[in-house]
Amino acid sequence: MPMSDSGNIDILIDISTAILRAHNGELQFRALEDADESAKRLPFGPFMPDRHRTMEIGLRQWVREQVGVDLAHVEQLYTFADQGRYRGDESDARHVVSVGYLALARAEDAGGGAWDSLYLHFPWEDWRDGRPDVLDATILPALDKWLVENDEAAARVRLAFGRAGAQWDEEFVLERYELLYEAGLIEEAARDGRVKAPPQKSLGAPMQLDHRRILATALGRLRSKLKYRPVLFDLMPDRFTLRALQQTTELVIGTSLHKQNFRRLVEKSGFVEATGETSRARGRPAELFRFRHGNRADRPLAGLRVSGGRKTGRSP
Repeated sequence: MPMSDSGNIDILIDISTAILRAHNGELQFRALEDADESAKRLPFGPFMPDRHRTMEIGLRQWVREQVGVDLAHVEQLYTFADQGRYRGDESDARHVVSVGYLALARAEDAGGGAWDSLYLHFPWEDWRDGRPDVLDATILPALDKWLVENDEAAARVRLAFGRAGAQWDEEFVLERYELLYEAGLIEEAARDGRVKAPPQKSLGAPMQLDHRRILATALGRLRSKLKYRPVLFDLMPDRFTLRALQQTTELVIGTSLHKQNFRRLVEKSGFVEATGETSRARGRPAELFRFRHGNRADRPLAGLRVSGGRKTGRSP
């Protein structure tokens, strides 16, 4: 890596943004495609402190210019600075520090462009139709083989994948991804030189650079945050049915919820109020609601404390 006159390593700071929305029964993220790459990436660009007072100001400006999205909820996720986790232009030897952000957008404000299904990249995280087959058919047998020579990771595998009496925790998205990466079970591990050969069967669609790791961090943060902050409503239109609210919640946490229990939870939370209007969708009209705290400054420090509550299932 090049050194400056003072002996310091040159560092480039990139801002990468996982912009999520709920649309047409899918949890989607804003994806970009490059002509010379088959894998997709997140919107990202360099941080230029001479042009923007803060990272968030710069983030909002170039996201609006690059992908035409006006962001609602935005928060910094993590700083990714590991060596070997970012393979960009090989002629550029600077060390890249990537600052990841989570942003939420309403479907009606999200604009066009390429929106990709998040669970195409993390199929083991979607339990809405039951336990994903890929866990028992592919992932867990492969991890067991890897643990033969890496037994120090057994406790992490047990907790992350809900094994041996542990419960599957929907928030451990990044922990599961990191284990699959370390075990060489995803394509990014071979691309980054962590293993000699790519896996025989791809586990989810790969992404460029370190962007699937950032996306995993974003999903885990959102699943956690909706339990103590009402960020879910940043994915909802101004008026919505309780059915739509439940479906969006299920999209985020990746599991189905009991209808009556969910409605009691919403009623108890005090987050929504009836508008006196009904939907115009086909079939029986449904009552429309709105979020009670439209002003972000007035929003309560609470969320919908929902959880999939999934047990270990068939996993030993």
